Amino acid sequence: MVGAVGVAGASVPFIKSWFPSARAKLAGAPVIADISGLQEGQRLIFEWRGQPIWIVKRSKATLDALPTLDGELRDPKSENLDQQPSYIKGEFRSIKPDISVLVGLCTHLGCSPEMKAEIRPEPFDPAWKGGYFCPCHKSKFDMAGRVFQGVPAPTNLPVPPHHFSDDNTIVIGVDPEGSA
Repeated sequence: MVGAVGVAGASVPFIKSWFPSARAKLAGAPVIADISGLQEGQRLIFEWRGQPIWIVKRSKATLDALPTLDGELRDPKSENLDQQPSYIKGEFRSIKPDISVLVGLCTHLGCSPEMKAEIRPEPFDPAWKGGYFCPCHKSKFDMAGRVFQGVPAPTNLPVPPHHFSDDNTIVIGVDPEGSA
């Protein structure tokens, strides 16, 4: 009897080790983002699965500029399906055109590009129409996270799974209902 109690007592920690820790569960948990205060041209940064998630409210001028960049981009139609969920389509790469949700890590070496959202000449591009610039190795992405041609970054910035639970709340890490 004493032996059975000892085996049972010793097996509890062993069996508990099969289940993920609280920290591991939290690492993959969805993130709720309140965007009610997000202003045009502003970026909010959240962390999901150890990665920075950028949520940006794009201006009408930015949205108008995106289709004009297709000839300068490596994957303008976002045909690499590993870079975004299937429900993210078009040049805006977003559920709502004015709200962009991206993983904020350069696809070259994982640096964090700078947001240069204003449409104005920049030292690295005199015809800059807004986007992200990685100063480490000079990779450029437009405001939809699409990578320019001739830069080290091989692919567009990833779009994480997400959905809007209402007009002011984004749930990062969970696809919308009905998407597969």
